[in-house]
Parts: sequence; structure tokens; C-alpha cells
Amino acid sequence: MRDLSRLLHPRSIAVIGGGAWCENVIREGRKMGFDGPVWPVHPRRDEVGGLPAFARIEDLPEAPDAVFIGINREATVAAVRVLSARGAGGAICFASGFAEARAELADGADLQAALSAAAGDMPVLGPNCYGFLNALDRVALWPDQHGMVPVERGVAILSQSSNVALNLTMQRRGLPIGFLGTVGNQAQVDLSALGMALLEDDRITALGLYIEGIKDVRGFEALAARARNLGKRIVALKLGASEQAGAAAVSHTASLTGNDAGARAFLRRIGVAQVTSLSALLEVLKILHVAGPLRSNRVVSASCSGGEASLMADTGLGYDVEFPPLGAAQREGLRAALGAKVALANPLDYHTYIWGDVAAMRACFGAMIEGADLGLGVVVLDFPRGDRCSVADWDLVIEALAGLGSSVPMAILSSLVETLPEAVAERLVALGIVPLCDVPSALEAVAAAAFLGRDVAAWPVLLESGEGALPPSPAAPPPGYFRPEEAHGGVLSEGAAKQALARAGVRVPGLEQVATPAAAGQAAARIGFPVVVKGEGFAHKSEAGAVRLNLMSVAEVEEAAGGMGASGYLVEEMVAGAVVELLVGVVRDPAHGFVLTLGAGGVWTEILGDTQSLLLPVTEGDVRGALGRLRIAPLLAGYRGAAGADMAAIAGAVLAVQALVAGHAERIEEVEINPLLCMPDRAVAADALIRLRDTDIEGGEDAA
Repeated sequence: MRDLSRLLHPRSIAVIGGGAWCENVIREGRKMGFDGPVWPVHPRRDEVGGLPAFARIEDLPEAPDAVFIGINREATVAAVRVLSARGAGGAICFASGFAEARAELADGADLQAALSAAAGDMPVLGPNCYGFLNALDRVALWPDQHGMVPVERGVAILSQSSNVALNLTMQRRGLPIGFLGTVGNQAQVDLSALGMALLEDDRITALGLYIEGIKDVRGFEALAARARNLGKRIVALKLGASEQAGAAAVSHTASLTGNDAGARAFLRRIGVAQVTSLSALLEVLKILHVAGPLRSNRVVSASCSGGEASLMADTGLGYDVEFPPLGAAQREGLRAALGAKVALANPLDYHTYIWGDVAAMRACFGAMIEGADLGLGVVVLDFPRGDRCSVADWDLVIEALAGLGSSVPMAILSSLVETLPEAVAERLVALGIVPLCDVPSALEAVAAAAFLGRDVAAWPVLLESGEGALPPSPAAPPPGYFRPEEAHGGVLSEGAAKQALARAGVRVPGLEQVATPAAAGQAAARIGFPVVVKGEGFAHKSEAGAVRLNLMSVAEVEEAAGGMGASGYLVEEMVAGAVVELLVGVVRDPAHGFVLTLGAGGVWTEILGDTQSLLLPVTEGDVRGALGRLRIAPLLAGYRGAAGADMAAIAGAVLAVQALVAGHAERIEEVEINPLLCMPDRAVAADALIRLRDTDIEGGEDAA
């Protein structure tokens, strides 16, 4: 890793260029309070931003620690080369027109490569980025206005988008931002490398990321692990789309995995919490800064309005947040504090009987958390406009909470952003009370902070090279597993795919592959009726009329096969009695490893869209957890007295697929079983697809 210390904590700064952006860098640094030397560089001007300018980089009194380069893209490369040779601590490349513009500029990618080569060991942020704001050390290498102020400790926020980062500096939610940085094209220093450098600063309490694409999987794994080791946590807003094997329209898995499911599964795997909005990102960071990760998603809520209590309860249905029933100790304490007229529930409407009574409110809030296993206690409170109304009574609620001395983290939540003034939010942070606002964003943040309180798997993801520690699972298949004659355009026939899965440990129906309708009838007699006949050579057999079920005689089999017009036939035993049909699929994601998709299978795959995505490798516990998050989970468990599915058999089938992929990670593009017929005593792959990366597959004898 490059040493970023001089760049991020500079004692001297150079600004190259003379446009408005460069003058803004000088102005914003002055406003932030940077007290070290600032050296403008311009070949034709005597001064820039009120400071005397140097004609050349070589004329600077010494090698600067940090440099903002605000000149055109070709000149930027030349300047970086000189700065690197001079021994500068690092540079920010503001210019655009590099790899991000490769569709418009034929030389964009080449010029970015030249920039990286020119930098050598000198760290570079960008190109196509604004730079950073270090409010801890009063440094502003930033070419625009911003809303940050110096702080003693706070969170760090890193973004691939400079404009999004700029917008985040304008927040008025009381969140102390200690460092905000952008990385642009990540030509050299990416989000994980910059985040790693910041985590080591004791003044940084948590890390927030705005991600459009993950450049370095192993780097992000290391970042997440280091954060955990330091007792810090990471939350991300992931946008954009990774380019993965979406061209394979022959399977459901490729389409269901989606453009960026691999990235999302990857972040979840390494313990990075994810949110869906900038608002929720800020709310999670407030929780992490004040209280740290939450020990559970169990929340108790109190408000002096039934409407607010209902709003909390209803909104919570959309997030992984639980409002557990009140226990005996809670009810006893609340009854003593509130009297007989208040209906006790969670969320609680404590009415206005105790409004303005600090002692009574403190007793009420204390009783809410008495003897309960909770992650967070919340008091819903919307402040009136201070320019038109008195806030004196509302301040008493803060006084009541401040003296509580609770072991459970406490928060004040305003239902609207506008009803939590910035000064109040800052006061709450100073008191150790989490200031939350906007009910949906706040509850999403609570769920994310609770996720961050859980343990995460220790294994790295499985990449195409096979790199990645695998937990105990069926043995990986040996070499010589696939035969060239079994693949057509890289896709194995269904029969060959099932035989490969069977050798890996997946249970499949008894089957035979034959060439003619007459041979199909003979095979059916050997297998035993009823049977299924499938015509081979079709991407989607059902739509082509190439599947016939529950055939009871040789004549039926021959007639069915004869009407398909297929190049060959697969005859299988008819498997009945499934509790649930599942989709089990694995797709190669070039950016993040292999993505496992579990979901409702058969005809329900497209109708329900009920899936969960994980990155390989997985354990049986991971598989069971993902299945438990499906909407069809009650059917797997046994719904209304019906028999449940054999969960051990399902997990065994998934782990066998994992072993197959791990054994041939360099060769497999995707594997899909749809459906996996899940019965009370077994799980059988009724249909299967295996697509290889190319047709030049491994020869050799049958490994069975």
C-alpha cells in the first residue's frame, strides 16, 4: 500500500493552475484554517488567490506534501511526472477526460494509464475528482464551496461521485464529519485504500461509502476486516451496475442475479451494512458515531401521540426492525409512571399526562428499557419552529433522557428532517443521545446498525481462480470432469449437466439419454413408470413443448417423443411429492466472484421474484439463513400442519454445487438447478444447466 499520510495530513500545499477552481482551493483552505504554506504554481501569473505564484513546480521551495492539480488532462500527466520526481507527498487530479470518457475520447483509457505510470509510487486521487476535506486537521483541498467545519472527532465519508460528496457536506443533521473524500476514476488510489488509511486515525469513528463500482475485491475484504479489528464499522450506499454474465439468457439465474447483486452480496458477506438512500447513510453514521453498532434490532419506542406510535409500527414492517412486546418489568414500571389510563404497548403512546414533568418522563423512559434485551430505545419528538414557537417544553424531554444513565443506547427521533434543528442535533450528540430524523430513513438505519453488530464470516470470497478459503463441504470434483463432446456452445446438455451434478453429490432422478423415440420407450420401461420425457436441444423446453410429464406406458412415451422434433431425448423417473420447488443457481461475476442465488423455483421463479443472493463460499448456516429470508420460507418449514422440506438435504445439494464450482472455478460460467424438488426426506434436481466459459473444455476419462 502507498503511504497516504503526507497527502491526507499535509504541512504544505501546492496548487497548480490559475482558474476559478484553483482560487477556490486557496480560499476554502483559508476558511478551514489551514496554517501551513500554500504555493500556487502558474507559468504566467504573479499571484493566484492573493498568494505569490511560482512559475514552475521545480521552483517550489521544497517538495509539497499535497498538491491540487487544476489544469487540462495532458498537462496533468506532465505535472504528475514532475511532482513524483520531486518527491511530493501526493496529488489530486481534478481534470476529466480520462477513462470515464473512453466512449467519447479514444485516448481516455490510455491517458489514464499514462497518469498512473507518471505517478509511480506517489499517491494520486482521481482523475476526475474534487479532492478531500479534512476537518480534523483543517485541510481543504477542495475546488468548490462546502458545508463542513473543523471538528475534534467524527465520521469519514468517501465517494466516487464528487457532486454527491459536495451535497453531503451540506447536511444539517448534527453529524460531525471528520473527513470527506472523493476518488473519481480510482486510477491509483481506490475507496478501499483511502478508507484503510483513514481507519487508522483514532479520531475517525465510522466510515461511510458511496459506491458505484468495486475495483479491488481483496482490498475491500481487508478494509472490512481492519475496521472490525479496530472496533469500527462501515456502511455503504451501493449504486451502479457490475458487468457480469448477463448475456446468458438461457437461465433464470443470470437475469435474477441482476446487474449489481454480486456487489451487494459481496458487501453483505464482508460485513458492510447497506442502505438505499443518502438520508439513511447519514442516519446510520450518526448511530455509529454516538452509540456504535447495535447489539440487536430490537427497539422500544415511546411518543406522546398514537399517530406517531402507529407510524413507527407500520414503517417498521418494511425494515429488519423488531418492536418486541413489553415484558413484566417494563409494564410494571410504565404503569407506575403513567397511571391506569394509558394502554401499554410497544410502540408506546404515553399520552401527554406527564408532559413537562422531567421526573415522570425520566421514569417512563427508564421503564421502557427495564430488564429488556434491546438494541435501541427511541423517543419520538418533533421540535417546533424556533423562530415562531417556544421550545422550552421540548427541551425538558432532552433533560429527562440525559439523566437516564441507560445501558441501552437512546435516541430522539423526529418524524421529519425539518423538525430536528441542527443545534438540537448537535446538543444530543454531545450528550450521547442519537439524533435521528425521518422515520423510514431512521428505521432503515437502525436495521443497518444492528446488522453491523452481528458476527460476519471469516472466509474470503471465491474468485474464478479458485482462490478463497472454503469451509467444510463435499470434496471438490477432480480434473477431467467435463468432456468436450458434452458441451454445445459451452452449454452442457441437461443429461450431461445432471450427471456432472450427480458426481458432485447432488441427487438427480434416474435417467437415460437416447437418440430416438423408440429408444425412449425402451429406456422408460427400464426406469419404471411414471416417467418424464424431455426433448434436448432447446434453451427453454417448456415453452417449446419439449417436456411431457407423468407418462405411464411405452406407447405414451414414444408418441410424446415423436411429437417433439428433438435431436435427442432425456427419459427420467417422475419425482412427485415436492413440498417446495427451489431455484439454486451460481453465476460468475467477474468483479466479485461467484454469486449464489436461492429462490422460489419452477413456475414461481419469474412470478414471485423471491430470491436471496450470497457469495461463495457459504456454509450450511449461510444457506439456511438465506432460505429463512425468502417469502416462501413458511412452506419450507411446513405451513399450517403440512410436512416441511428436508432442510439438511437442501443445504447438502447447495454445498455440492459449491464444491463443483470450487473444483472448476476457472472453467464454469454458471450452474443452475431449477427446480430443485424439495421433499420431506430428500431434495432432487429435476432440471439442470451448466454453462462453461468456452468449448475448449477439459478432456479425459469420466471421473465417475
